[in-house]
Amino acid sequence: MTPGTEDDDFTQALERVLSRELAGFRSLVSCQKLTAGASQETYRIVIEEAASGSDASDARSVQRQLALRRSQPHTPADSGVGVISLATEARLFQLASAAGIPGPDVHYVLRSEDDLGSGFIMQWLEGQTLGQRIVRSEDLAGVRPQLARECGQILGRIHALDWRAENLTDQLPEIAPATLVEDTWAHYRELNVPVPMIDYTWRWLRDNLPGTARTTLVHGDFRNGNLMVTANGINAVLDWELAHIGDPVRDLGWLCVNSWRFGKDKLPVGGFGEVADLLAGYRETSGLEVSPRELEFWQVFGSFWWAMVTLQMANAWRKGETPSLERPVIGRRSSEAQMDCVNLLMPGEFTLPEMDNPVSRGTQLPMPAELLTGVADFLKADVAPQLDPHNGFLAMVAANSLGIAQRELQFGGALAEQERLRLQTLLGQQGGLDDLRWELVNRLRSDMPLDTPGLTDHLRQTVAGQLAIDQPRYSALRAVH
Repeated sequence: MTPGTEDDDFTQALERVLSRELAGFRSLVSCQKLTAGASQETYRIVIEEAASGSDASDARSVQRQLALRRSQPHTPADSGVGVISLATEARLFQLASAAGIPGPDVHYVLRSEDDLGSGFIMQWLEGQTLGQRIVRSEDLAGVRPQLARECGQILGRIHALDWRAENLTDQLPEIAPATLVEDTWAHYRELNVPVPMIDYTWRWLRDNLPGTARTTLVHGDFRNGNLMVTANGINAVLDWELAHIGDPVRDLGWLCVNSWRFGKDKLPVGGFGEVADLLAGYRETSGLEVSPRELEFWQVFGSFWWAMVTLQMANAWRKGETPSLERPVIGRRSSEAQMDCVNLLMPGEFTLPEMDNPVSRGTQLPMPAELLTGVADFLKADVAPQLDPHNGFLAMVAANSLGIAQRELQFGGALAEQERLRLQTLLGQQGGLDDLRWELVNRLRSDMPLDTPGLTDHLRQTVAGQLAIDQPRYSALRAVH
């Protein structure tokens, strides 16, 4: 937004804060809402301030960029989707910076009387944060081979931070692995939707908990996409909103989850590196060894957690709590995370519908899928390039939504019927699809053995079919098929 053109109350409140808190401040030039951030808003602020060495009578000015991070307007004032307040997140940025962990300086933490909600103003840093560009950009080709080791080194420093000395004990939840698993499953159950793969994964996690978990400060969302990268390496660790006290291997496993490889699935660490380099860097700064079994558990947990959170986001959108064009599309990403669990726990063969079938197949002129495809192509090719970055991004999200609906029209009915027939065979009873899904979920929640004949084949095929509708280009579909 630009002062005087949109949301004057917000702009005027921000200008009052900047004038009061920043020495040399003269005017707010612009404030642009960025596209990144599913649970928090981030703005790029440009201010005009007195040139270095000048006084109030000196007319010389320079421009400077800052960043504002705050909760979305429809979330509670003291927190976002994460479990800590933004004020606590600001303190963690400061603690990390003092320990040599790359990140921005925090200039000011918002107060209630500022009328800007919950958040903080921080230093603007330059670098790449988009995961797809980090794994593909030619500008970063020279640094990518060292990023996995650097991530390990940084995580070793994060896990050594003394949260007790900073009096953060009451502000950071302490969560044991078993509690994380059960809490995640409880959040899924509250959604009241039958997703058998989530229940299967819960059973596996419950049966394979780490034997001896260490306890440290955990970043909670350390992944490609929350790291700022330059040609010289990692410039900042961002988004501490999920920080807690727990098992540090969670951070290592989360970085290796396939969702954050952005199509580069052969490079398990963020789509840019190897596990051996990650663990070597971690060993250098922490002195600790991490076993393959520990890492696998937290990879599975990471995909299990993300499969639930994406559904949770979509449910909040459906209830009107978080109006957003992006949230319902994020909800359809649950099948991506479920397929990652499939490939980790039950790799094998599956069949997919022939996605190269023409959308015009049928007698109606034009077919419904053709109408959707035409609008989606218009949004991507004609509308998005002419909009500002934020609205251009939303136009692409809208096009993706139409693509999902188009594939659902073409293939959803046949896939649903195939699923229903498999369930009847597996469960030994007749019924509609929703009833049979609930029957399988309830059996998994009781005493159904995970090695029941036909169970893993059914789950693998069901999740693969759903993913073919939601995101047919997702790399997990290439893992075996």
